[in-house]
Amino acid sequence: MQTIKLDTSYNSDFVDQVMQESGENPFLCYQCGKCTAGCPYTFVFDIPVHQIMRMLQAGLKEQILNSHSLWLCATCESCTTRCPNNIDIAKTMDVLRHIARREGYVREKQVKLFNDSFLESVKKHGRVFELGTLVNYVTRTGRFFTDFDLSPKIIFKGKIAARAHEIQGKEEVNKIFKRFRGEKEQ
Repeated sequence: MQTIKLDTSYNSDFVDQVMQESGENPFLCYQCGKCTAGCPYTFVFDIPVHQIMRMLQAGLKEQILNSHSLWLCATCESCTTRCPNNIDIAKTMDVLRHIARREGYVREKQVKLFNDSFLESVKKHGRVFELGTLVNYVTRTGRFFTDFDLSPKIIFKGKIAARAHEIQGKEEVNKIFKRFRGEKEQ
């Protein structure tokens, strides 16, 4: 468990930004710890979920955005389900991860590279193309033989298609990406 080092650098703009983007009020958290108790990934977090919420209340931007926990959170929503004050903690963690990404605080490079590969596949094909995502990720990371032994099992069970599936509405999916990036629709 990590000790939180408090300092006098309360960042109210950061807290306001998180509240605005998430629509959640972190000040409703009274540190009961149910979120941390229910989190299946607490064992790999450098900062448990309830402590991230406390650090957010304290406006500790740098410490939060530098944490590995943001990138290891699976957004399973166990924390949200267990919160007695109905705070959508998973959404708050998502927003913190988005802010960290925008501002260049990427602690888990492999997770970011996988997310990038996944989103590029959805943007290109309108849905995820598993083989393309896998090839993109492996190429970016250089982890060519990490899970090579799983290939026969996956291929012979038909879990990965050799070609991307065509879908209807691919243009609408692309519009979502443009809207997210602030691009004008044509």
